[in-house]
Amino acid sequence: MKPVVRNTLILAVAAAAGLAGHFTQRASSPSTPTTTQVAREAGAPILALNLPDSSGQPQALSQWRGKVLVVNFWATWCPPCLREIPDFAAVSRRFAEAPVQFVGIGIDQPDNVRRFAEEHKVPYPLLIAPLQTLAITSALGNTSQALPFTAIFDRRGELDFVKLGTLNEAELEGKIRALLASQ
Repeated sequence: MKPVVRNTLILAVAAAAGLAGHFTQRASSPSTPTTTQVAREAGAPILALNLPDSSGQPQALSQWRGKVLVVNFWATWCPPCLREIPDFAAVSRRFAEAPVQFVGIGIDQPDNVRRFAEEHKVPYPLLIAPLQTLAITSALGNTSQALPFTAIFDRRGELDFVKLGTLNEAELEGKIRALLASQ
């Protein structure tokens, strides 16, 4: 199979899965965003991820232990994801001097993520992951494996907050400030 055809197929399957997850989530709950309570150690599979950035360089999420870590699963083909990224970028810039690290995990093709990062001046690392990576979010309440999905870890590496659906700037900043104040 030619690489262009294969990549197009992968993107089509990923888009279909994202839409299916979105509609499944909407059907199972009348409110689109979902915040789930999970065990603090349940985020270990996310922290164990080692994914390439948009340049192909492997990045271990564990390298950011000791900081409040905001991990956002997203894609360039996901409209709710695209709406929340400017808020994430703004909050990331405000906390640039604090022990806070944002990481976007793009369920997408490297070229799409690279172009998006350049066009929108995303100030934090964007890593690339295959669609099956979303499976690790099921245990965190994202049973539909939909996007966007955000997990926030405290400075000890313990999962503090997860949300399926968009996070606005005020909510995101509030969660980070609370974690910084408590540690």
